[in-house]
Amino acid sequence: MANLITITNVLGSFATNCYTVANSDTREALIIDPADRADYLIRMYENQNLKPVAVLLTHGHYDHIGALAGVREAFPDIKVYAGKEEEEVLRSTDLNLSAMFGAPTATSADIYVDDGEEIELLGTKIKCLHVPGHTKGGTCYYFADEKLLFSGDTLFYGSIGRSDFPTGDGHALLENIEKKLLVLPDDVTVYPGHNDRTSIKKEKEFNPYF
Repeated sequence: MANLITITNVLGSFATNCYTVANSDTREALIIDPADRADYLIRMYENQNLKPVAVLLTHGHYDHIGALAGVREAFPDIKVYAGKEEEEVLRSTDLNLSAMFGAPTATSADIYVDDGEEIELLGTKIKCLHVPGHTKGGTCYYFADEKLLFSGDTLFYGSIGRSDFPTGDGHALLENIEKKLLVLPDDVTVYPGHNDRTSIKKEKEFNPYF
């Protein structure tokens, strides 16, 4: 099991959780949903002697990708991962909602992952779980050894993500959360895209949607 630390920064006008997961031994880090303020993130990594090697996108909405271009410019070797079904959302300013907020931003990932695919970063394995519903390619990232789940806007503390945006599907969201997330061990800590962290146990017992 890798010796990992998780840093949470709440960024942007939608108070999006941007997570940095770092290996405290190697100082390599990955960024989950670089929401905004690339300048702040870059300065933090420099101050803490962290080397970002990858970005994991849970989905392509504007409030989760706002700092992506700046991060790529600062770290030209960094690789960006996203769910395979999310490519269209990332590339479309209408589907990723950036046009709606007056800042059209089209982007792409370097590597598109399949449901269930395992990737190795930071000295550990990360399972990519395709959980459509908030968007069609929404992906959660599960660190099984460390019992961490980064759920994006799919599963929240006592709630679930919206499904009324383009490519959303409320039925699929509920079904996939039950089949792919709530079957994980009770003591898995859930890091959502907004608001406080939670656990699989809490959501199984208290989330009113299930």
